[in-house]
Amino acid sequence: MAIVKHAFPNGSRPCNKATDGIGRGFRYAGEGNESLADTNPLRGIQDVADSLGVTTRTLRFYEDKGLVQPVRVGGTRVYARRDVARLQLILRGKRLGFSLREIEEFLDLYDADPQHVEQMRRLSERCAERIEELEAQRVALDQTLRELKEMEKQARARIPEGQ
Repeated sequence: MAIVKHAFPNGSRPCNKATDGIGRGFRYAGEGNESLADTNPLRGIQDVADSLGVTTRTLRFYEDKGLVQPVRVGGTRVYARRDVARLQLILRGKRLGFSLREIEEFLDLYDADPQHVEQMRRLSERCAERIEELEAQRVALDQTLRELKEMEKQARARIPEGQ
């Protein structure tokens, strides 16, 4: 499968159900996400980066932050399915506006609670908070747009005809 990379503002990319786990909740590959599971259980850093649409530097950054722990084979980072699934969750969380600290908390809760109840409770609370934040931003943005449109209208009205 060829990976086509497009330039998007701030380095983001469109959602991809195959790699983002959209609609599957916060689960790891192999835990109800068989479509996410890949036939090769171990993958190199470049392969993982390409499949997720990020750079190898991004993957190393998340490793440095302790969010993933790929094994090393002869000095080469090798990612298991679980690592790739964690990376998918990290990237999805970032796109949704969560901080790395919050994402780490979700991942830690997942590891600590086999029933995932506490993780889902915290995720639900944080999603509600994020929705509220975004709604407030939308109100402010709408107000700014109205003001700019009015300023543009007034500026155009002061330009003499034909100039």
